[in-house]
Amino acid sequence: MFTLLKLIQSIIKTLHSEGTPGQVALGMALGSVLGLTPLMNVHNLIIFSLIVLLNVSFGGAMLGWALFVPIGFLLDPVFDRIGAGLLGAASLRSLWTSWYNTPLVPYTNFNNSVVLGSVVGWLVLAVPIFFAARWGVARYRATIGERVRQSKLYKAVTASQVYNWYRLFRPS
Repeated sequence: MFTLLKLIQSIIKTLHSEGTPGQVALGMALGSVLGLTPLMNVHNLIIFSLIVLLNVSFGGAMLGWALFVPIGFLLDPVFDRIGAGLLGAASLRSLWTSWYNTPLVPYTNFNNSVVLGSVVGWLVLAVPIFFAARWGVARYRATIGERVRQSKLYKAVTASQVYNWYRLFRPS
């Protein structure tokens, strides 16, 4: 229960953050790969490193991860078919053989049909996820977010002493 409240608080904080809609959207697009692909793989370590190193919204990345985990599970059969088709293609067999014989590439698990299919699926979906998230964040901030900030309840809560004490001691 407490973690669900923390997740909701993180989502609201991200949507109301100072980051641009593009930073939040890029974070969500990068975080979506963590949700769409099997987690324990080298490519996810690279993506997580990019999330930390680039000027993207970390909260947006965690939101993208949380939103796309169930979608990834639902699309696993599709990803398996895509990966199996790519791994079974005669024209790509020499590529897979040379990659598998390269020193570090076998650790990527690209010989697994679900991993390969989900990475290819994410590559196809990354740009639409980015643009949809950027549009969604901008629309939220212009409509619902501004109404929330202008509401009497929000102003009363943020003006109260309890909220000021909370802001003083909350972890950043």
